Formats: sequence, C-alpha cells, structure tokens
Amino acid sequence: MIAAGSVFLNGRVARASATLRRGDRLEVELPAQAPPRTLTPLALRLKILYEDDALMVLDKPAGLVVHPAPGHWDDTLLNALVARGTPLSSLGAGRPGIVHRLDKDTSGLLIVAKDDEAHRILGRDLAARRVERIYAALVWGHPPSPLEIDAPIARHRVDRKRMTIAPQGRPARSRLEVVARFDVCDLVRVHLETGRTHQVRVHLAHLGHPVLGDAVYGAGGARGVSGPLRPRALELERLVPRQALHAAVLRFRHPVSGEQVEFRSEWPQDLRAALAAASADAGLLAGPNPLEYIGFFG
Repeated sequence: MIAAGSVFLNGRVARASATLRRGDRLEVELPAQAPPRTLTPLALRLKILYEDDALMVLDKPAGLVVHPAPGHWDDTLLNALVARGTPLSSLGAGRPGIVHRLDKDTSGLLIVAKDDEAHRILGRDLAARRVERIYAALVWGHPPSPLEIDAPIARHRVDRKRMTIAPQGRPARSRLEVVARFDVCDLVRVHLETGRTHQVRVHLAHLGHPVLGDAVYGAGGARGVSGPLRPRALELERLVPRQALHAAVLRFRHPVSGEQVEFRSEWPQDLRAALAAASADAGLLAGPNPLEYIGFFG
C-alpha cells in the first residue's frame, strides 16, 4: 500500500523509510477488496523423493524461492507445483501446502502437505520438535564440537532483510557437530531444534564461523584468514557459487500411517568442487555420495 501511494504522512505520500513522530498524522486509503492472487503455473522439473496422497518430500535446488513474495510472484516452487497439478492443502497463510521453508540459496529437503489434515499434523509435530531437520554446511574456521547454540533471533532493526541475535528475539536453538576438519574450514552437521528465519546462518555467524559463500552473514569470508592459509581460503571462496548450506536429512512421523520415515539428500553438485578442495581429496568428485563417504549420515 505504501508502494502504491495509498499511505499519507501529514498530507504527503509517505515513504516506507519514514520515521513517525509524536503528533504526526497518518492516513491510509483502503483499497476495494483485492481479488486473491492466483498462482501462475511454472513449467519446472522437480526432484521428488517421495509422494503419496498426503504429502510430498522433494529436493529443492539452490536459487529457487519456495513461495511467492515481492520480486518472485511467478517463479517459485509453488508455481511449479501448480503447473504439475499437485493438490495442496489450503493452510499456510497464502503459502498453500508449505509446511516449512528453505532460503532461496539453500538447497535440500522440503515437505509439502497435500491436504489440510496432513498439514495440521505436520505443523503440530514441527512446533513440538518432532520433525528432525539436519543441515550440512561448510563453515570458516574450526568451531568447538559438540556445541549447543541457544541465541534468540529477531529481525535487524535497520536492515529488515537481515536477521540478528537479540535478547528480545524469538527463542532459537541449534546443535552443532563437526563431521570433518580441514585446514581453513570444517564440514559440520547442524540439528535445528527451532526453525527461525536464517537460523543456521545467523547462529554460525554469531559463533564466528559463518557459512562459506554467505553474502549476507559471511563477515568477510576469506579475508578473515591470514598467513600461509590465505591462498587456500581465496581458492575456496572462488569455488563456492552460493552459501554452502544444504538440508541433508529429514525425519518425521507420517501424518497418516504414523510410521517414522527418514529421507536423505547428498551434497549438491554445485558445491562438490568446494568440498573436494576443502578436503584436498579429489576422490570426493569421483564418487556419487561425498557425504556418505565422509561419514555425515553416520
């Protein structure tokens, strides 16, 4: 409504950046009820690991937004599901079927609910921490392990696209385990106990061990590495096309059968060269299952 010029501050069209002061007069022209936004079909091939009448588990590629939002109304995962003819639950507050999300540049496993009852059960289980989500990440430096991270997360007060650690934020908890230590970075396993926006990236940056390739929370990346290891760090930075973060494991109770199910996703192809360089093991590029080879799923 601000962008459309329907909000006025002291008689003038308001800007989103305006700061209100005591005594200001704010007027809003409410539009006629807008028709609901429809989801435009998008022809896109999806990697589906499992599907039945209640749900779908798919492997989202990096670069794909999960649901429509400003700047991405017609090119999201939901648009691709509509084109495919996939039934979707009516729940999700404008994001039908979406039980949980992944950032645009994070790859990996995602659950989609196909009916309302499945969505309600999965949502309750997610809130009760009965859905286990495990991420694989390459992080700068060598974090202590194992480690529990309990640091509340809130939206940044200045840059509203960023999240930050803040005492008044929502509770956020993660558990970290180092799977493999390399010279300038580590491969870590991160268990989510809560699911805040950008949680893994914010928590790891808060530790001082940000995700490789994270343009938002990366804190300088290779510039933080000095001495003889600096060239190795710069090489890694060149090899990482995006944040080296991947949703690798999902475990949950099936909402219909009640059976405990588990899904795994291997390290994505676009991050293989970086992992092989980090480990100095060219065999990681030759084999099809680098995470299994390293022992990530163990």
